[in-house]
Amino acid sequence: MTGKEYRTITDVKGPLAFLNKTEPVAFGEIVTLRLANGDIKNGQVLDTSDDLVIVQVFEGTDKINRETGVTFMGDVFKLPVSTDLVGRILDGAGRPRDGGPEIVADERADIIGAAINPYSRQSPHDFIQTGISAIDCCTTLVRGQKLPIFSASGLPHNDIALQIARQAKLKDSDEEFIVVFCAMGITAEEYNFFRSDLERTGALENAVLFVNLADDPAVERIITPRLALTAAEYLAFEKDYHVLVIYTDMTNYCDALRQIGAAREEVPGRRGYPGYMYTDLAMLYERAGIVKGKKGSITQFPILTMPGDDITHPIPDLSGYITEGQIVISRELHQQGIYPPINVLPSLSRLMGSCIGEKTTRDDHKKVSDQMYAAYAQGRELRGLVAIVGEDALNERDKQLLDFSGVFEDKFLRQSRDEDRTIDETLNLCWKLMASIDTKYLVRLDEELIQKYHPENQA
Repeated sequence: MTGKEYRTITDVKGPLAFLNKTEPVAFGEIVTLRLANGDIKNGQVLDTSDDLVIVQVFEGTDKINRETGVTFMGDVFKLPVSTDLVGRILDGAGRPRDGGPEIVADERADIIGAAINPYSRQSPHDFIQTGISAIDCCTTLVRGQKLPIFSASGLPHNDIALQIARQAKLKDSDEEFIVVFCAMGITAEEYNFFRSDLERTGALENAVLFVNLADDPAVERIITPRLALTAAEYLAFEKDYHVLVIYTDMTNYCDALRQIGAAREEVPGRRGYPGYMYTDLAMLYERAGIVKGKKGSITQFPILTMPGDDITHPIPDLSGYITEGQIVISRELHQQGIYPPINVLPSLSRLMGSCIGEKTTRDDHKKVSDQMYAAYAQGRELRGLVAIVGEDALNERDKQLLDFSGVFEDKFLRQSRDEDRTIDETLNLCWKLMASIDTKYLVRLDEELIQKYHPENQA
């Protein structure tokens, strides 16, 4: 810390304050701003050049003027971390929000973190049972994976995320996850919903909440996920916990990036978002995974609402590139009253192949998943045909597949919000539903699997 206080602010734009030349300062350095009335604000160096320093102010730039004193602290933003974090609710800047005491730190960790050495990374392979059939069977979640939920405004993505947070566990294991919940730009109503649900189910005892509300400064949104991930890394790699990180809503985070980019007068990229948004998102998403020699793991569940239900929008588009799959929430299914309204057709899990099969789930999982997917896809396609030519024009096979698509949505996808199906229950349900299709049309299933699991062959 230099101890020098500068009064060289020349301009204020949105969340940014511009200072004339000071002594050399570092990117990301913490700054304190002392207002004329004695109030203190915090900020971070966003950019520095030969004659200008740009400071990002976390608490908003109102009342900042030429009389404001700026002190550079000579250190980067650090989060006090310890196991005391578990069960606590913090704000978007890491300060207690639940009325409890300050966190007693075992250490102070840099919020930017450090990249995991690719050599030290271990490939994810442990199956996580969420209790939701559409995910467990068709879009399997793996421990150490980053799997986003692509949703849209008004859809129950928060309910699904909370259900996963409550129910996620390893098959045949009692190991519980620590949930790190990172909320960015959510309404007070959503925050109360999350908090009450976690308190009701007792999940709050195993959770850490970082909450940035919609009326909190947008610039604070930029550091909130970094604080959450720093806490997750400490709990996973220092204390050997399995950590599930849930972000909601990444769209608000990206809008905050766009706002700061506009204030800096940067050349915008697609739809006004910064050109470096891909890199910025990758810096968050790539902090998931498993490290060799460490017992803990970080599994990420980013939730994003697609603006205008558009999956080609830059936010879902770039997220889809970086992450290892996606779970797509369907407005059509939601309007039919189906919960969870997961559309399995555009959903995928890129790591699914490495964690299903005889040793982890069941020997028929892969084939059953393929057959269910194929039958449902063909049934959905036939709905469009029926609308034109009528059901009488269909042959026997097509009628069976058409009926199956309805049963699939009603019996397989539909679950209650507290229903926790084991993977065996899910796969047995698949066989039960496929029994309505003649075995000669189940072309993706081997004969020995049909002999072993088909309801007709069960004693």
